[in-house]
Amino acid sequence: MKATGIVRRIDDLGRVVIPKEIRRTMRIREGDPLEIYTDADGEVIFKKYSPMGELAEFTAQYCEVLFKAISMPVLITDRDHVVCGMGVSKKDAVDRRITPALERIMENRSTFIASSFENNMLTPVEGIDKNACIAVPIIGNGDVSGCVVVLFNDKNELPSAAEIKLAEVAAGFLGKQTEE
Repeated sequence: MKATGIVRRIDDLGRVVIPKEIRRTMRIREGDPLEIYTDADGEVIFKKYSPMGELAEFTAQYCEVLFKAISMPVLITDRDHVVCGMGVSKKDAVDRRITPALERIMENRSTFIASSFENNMLTPVEGIDKNACIAVPIIGNGDVSGCVVVLFNDKNELPSAAEIKLAEVAAGFLGKQTEE
């Protein structure tokens, strides 16, 4: 654990303010859920809660099935990181941060579909040089909890209507899973 040197007092209602610099660095936004952990040494630890992280094993299975169905690399993310991936090296993809561009797509609750390989490129993950051809936000209980991302295959083929629909179905289904 890393000390920040920042000290805050608890107010009379038991609240503590997380400094803006830490919120920005850790990508904590207003309304984000935080898990609270304690340990025997008296430490209190706040961790961003990820509904997609809770479903990691399930999302990995869904990711594998989707990859086999469409033969294109697939990533499933939470709001900050890649949770699972198929068709790309897992050690290179899993736990990598998403890019601000993918973050904007999720915030806007919009679906991204590439219209050509050269134009309107979307690099979804930092440190991975593959571009997305489809990105569909995962929405459950009215909250965005992640994204289903389909990457261009080695032939750089645009996605078919069926592949787009499968990505949308995956995002819808995973959104329903976060509601339970």
